[in-house]
Amino acid sequence: MELEGINMPISSIGYATSVNGIAFSDRRQIIKPEFDWERYGCEDPRITFCNGKYYIFYTALSTYPFSANGIRIGLAITKDFKTFEKHPVTGFNSKAMAMFPEKINNKYAAILTVHTDLPPAKIALALFDREEDLWNEAFWINWYSNLNQHIISLLRDSNDHLEVGAQPIKTDKGWLMIFSYIENYFTDTKHFKIEAALLDMENPLKIIGRTEEPLLFPEKEYELHGEVSNITFPSGAVLDNKNIYLYYGAADTFSCLAIGDAQTLIEKLSLNEPIQFNESKWIRQGFHRYHRNPIISPRPEFEWEAMATFNPAVIYEDNKFHIVYRAMSFEMTSVFGYASSSDGVHIDERLPNPIYEPTANFERKLRPGNSGCEDPRLTLIDNELYMFYTAFDGYTPRVAFTSISIADFINRHWNWKSPKVITPPNIPDKDACVLSKKIKGKFMLFHRMNDFICLNAADDLNFEGDRWLNDSTAIIKPRKSYWDNSKFGIAGPPIEIKQGWLMLYHRATLPSPSVYKVEAALLDLQDPSIVLAQTDATLLEPETCYEEKGIVPNVVFPCGAVLLNGMIHLYYGGGDRVVAVARMELKNILKRFGICE
Repeated sequence: MELEGINMPISSIGYATSVNGIAFSDRRQIIKPEFDWERYGCEDPRITFCNGKYYIFYTALSTYPFSANGIRIGLAITKDFKTFEKHPVTGFNSKAMAMFPEKINNKYAAILTVHTDLPPAKIALALFDREEDLWNEAFWINWYSNLNQHIISLLRDSNDHLEVGAQPIKTDKGWLMIFSYIENYFTDTKHFKIEAALLDMENPLKIIGRTEEPLLFPEKEYELHGEVSNITFPSGAVLDNKNIYLYYGAADTFSCLAIGDAQTLIEKLSLNEPIQFNESKWIRQGFHRYHRNPIISPRPEFEWEAMATFNPAVIYEDNKFHIVYRAMSFEMTSVFGYASSSDGVHIDERLPNPIYEPTANFERKLRPGNSGCEDPRLTLIDNELYMFYTAFDGYTPRVAFTSISIADFINRHWNWKSPKVITPPNIPDKDACVLSKKIKGKFMLFHRMNDFICLNAADDLNFEGDRWLNDSTAIIKPRKSYWDNSKFGIAGPPIEIKQGWLMLYHRATLPSPSVYKVEAALLDLQDPSIVLAQTDATLLEPETCYEEKGIVPNVVFPCGAVLLNGMIHLYYGGGDRVVAVARMELKNILKRFGICE
């Protein structure tokens, strides 16, 4: 077709009917460019029947040469496939929108793919009070301004791409969403796959399960060769008795059908497998890892945590494990994110925005590279939750802290007190926390100075002016019997048990590159500067791929632990990139001290 003196192909949308879903006839064109917002093509429709109408969403191209700003979503509504009501939908770069076939919590619902041409692409959920909101400009401006709140996080890697495939299908286990997933999208070795996820019936933002292996990938001749080779791209699906009829494009040339067993797929996605913890490969009487680690990984859709999510603090309150983890962007700025779990391993909630960010000069980036708020530790004293962390401006790591009422924390009201830095300028110090009880009327502050674990007693936490932690007592130092000692740092706040204070800590080995390992010590209840016992060997050390590889390899770095029903739940960073959990019975740790209950 010639348009504005340019001879170019223009896409339109056709229609055909079938009795059995396989053989189609009566083909005709039904949607073609008519308005400026779609003048260069109407592509890739998704159709849903809802409340007596057919809603056909498609990609509308408004600029040529094609550019992200001119690739948006259009909508055609019909009852008879003869007359159509058309609307431009989004005012931002987007594609691949599909409506749910019924209302959710009395709202129209749809999924769409945002920033398909401004990566990373994001699959997101939109809920509408009225049908007219589907194309209401004010609605979309407000929705887009809060995009993070709507994302269904499915990207595994920032080098990948994804798009909504078929319209959501209702099952008795949840909403089945089939989508396109393209690995290594920005290279010449991109790999198109079709995957599926099961979304919660009442809250489709929650992912119940997702496929680990593709449902389909290019392997047939008609998928491997065509206008654009090596493509399988889903755009429609029908649930028919026990089978899924999946309609997809092959090599940007052919319309194809694949039929699969729906029941098997849905059962697999909704399977509640038993929680398992695996023994170490070589450490006897050590921590056992959750078999589905890591439990928190970077989400490429969210800029603030696209690079790494690691080094988690934890407390157990209100019958939940509350996890505050360090998150890092590709600008290498660290902030804190939040997640919670009722059983300690499955994440029930993970917030889309950071709960704590750098605000003070001593933690702002002064030069390119790492900076921000790092490695939190949480301690509840009375009704105040204290968070100690490493404040890093790019030059000197220092100890800082803030606090929040436990009521505000539980209710997600992030009213943090203004942070205070408590260690001197130009002296590296980190890995800090406060004990959960005062000893002889004083706060007990742990931190790492000169690569030792140090302890300070403080009358109060009102660090003002030039008041710093000085005259520290080193309580854990390199032992002469250990030739490979390098540096030590506390894990989480010591846990009170009847035998003393149980302190878990990390030890980094020499020579470089270091290997981080986890050990334990028992401190005196009345004088925590007295070490009563230390484990004679490692309790946890790198041995899995997520610990041995990462931004910093060979790292297990805990920042918090919970004692619950005689079990220590240890939360740690693996490879400076992910969050993992391991557990060990308290009685077995005591045995390592030579204490038998």
